[in-house]
Amino acid sequence: MASSKQDLGKMAAPDQWLLEHGNIKLLSRERRGRSAHNMSSSSLRKKSNRTLVSKIRVGCLRKFLANLQEVLLGTKLAILFLAIPFAIVAEYRNFGRPWIFALSLLGLTPLAERISFLTEQIAFFTGPTVGGLLNATCGNATELIIAILALAQNKVDVVKYSLLGSILSNLLLVLGTSLLCGGIVNINKEQKFDRKQADVNSLLLLLGLLCHLLPLMFTYVGKTPEITAVGTLQLSRASCFIMLVAYIVYLVFQLWTHRELFEADEEGEDGDVVGDDETPAIGFWSAFIWLVLMTGVVALLSEYGASESWGLSVSFISVILLPIVGNAAEHAGAIIFAFKNKLDITLGVALGSATQIAMFVVPLSVIVSWIIGINMDLNFNLLETGSLALSIILTAITLQDGSSHYMKGLVLLLSYFIISACFFVYKSPLNGAGSNNLVTSPEQGITRL
Repeated sequence: MASSKQDLGKMAAPDQWLLEHGNIKLLSRERRGRSAHNMSSSSLRKKSNRTLVSKIRVGCLRKFLANLQEVLLGTKLAILFLAIPFAIVAEYRNFGRPWIFALSLLGLTPLAERISFLTEQIAFFTGPTVGGLLNATCGNATELIIAILALAQNKVDVVKYSLLGSILSNLLLVLGTSLLCGGIVNINKEQKFDRKQADVNSLLLLLGLLCHLLPLMFTYVGKTPEITAVGTLQLSRASCFIMLVAYIVYLVFQLWTHRELFEADEEGEDGDVVGDDETPAIGFWSAFIWLVLMTGVVALLSEYGASESWGLSVSFISVILLPIVGNAAEHAGAIIFAFKNKLDITLGVALGSATQIAMFVVPLSVIVSWIIGINMDLNFNLLETGSLALSIILTAITLQDGSSHYMKGLVLLLSYFIISACFFVYKSPLNGAGSNNLVTSPEQGITRL
């Protein structure tokens, strides 16, 4: 008995084996901290054929072309990269704004998936702790980049609308479509999922909702909005610090103390392994450089889509269109796993992304705006906050019993259509909502723009 343990110990040292619950697993898989986000995005990736590249004799050129092929052609959405140069040309040739906007949306779709891929590649080289944090905090990098760029231009309403839309699309559109499609395909099977992960995310979403409701209600306790403007702003900033503390504890809960609740099951029903890539496709510095370049392209394309197009209001574009396109890759992956009756991964993508935006991206945006001298609060106004509240409550009720069928998905999806119709007919002028846009001056205190 002792000798067998010693043999296992010797085998563990060179080959990095991990003995856990009687099963031997590769430690390299443990290192990466693969989450549902990673596995969802990996469902849209494909292996690159390096046969032609390997025949090039010049080492530097061969490595560059291999990286180029892996980054640009390693996704099933590679064809959409063609929209990026067309969008740039359309902008400089003064084409119609609707065409520029449409091309920009198409170009953002593969960029969001590639940013997720590059983040995962960097995580290969950073160890389990930093790698897990990278995967947990950079899952919605596109939304964070667009939010910071819009804040730099004092487009507070656009930031609020886009972040709200990301939460709504994950809770209602992505989850609803996944449960609907998965329920129809697996209509003769009982669809079960782990309630524990859903409960944790629902609690955090309700906490975030409380932090939005209080500034909204605070505006109604004074006789005029100007009287409560300072208090609303201060309450929002204090709430953001509390939300970030809650998110940090959530990361500890997710990555260390209760990691087993969030680990995605990588075994398929037929025994195949989902996303079984145990080695990095490109090097650390290559991934870092590509990440910086693609972040710059995201920043460029986000500039092209900020104005009204096709006669649609900015609220509809920001709440409905931008979130759908920005997370199209992960959304498609979530639906694919629902087809395979792997709802834990689907819930990890939808609820995990919504929680990350609500508890990390939103409060971070408020704090960043505070640093750069722009006053952004958590008052998203009555219509927007009401839509958020009903969406969170409806999602929590839907997931309370740990089972799913197509009717639940249909209700969530129809709810998203109703909210979309609401914002389609709702014409909200920029810089004119609630206490969104306030400026301070020593003489006048806080006034409206």
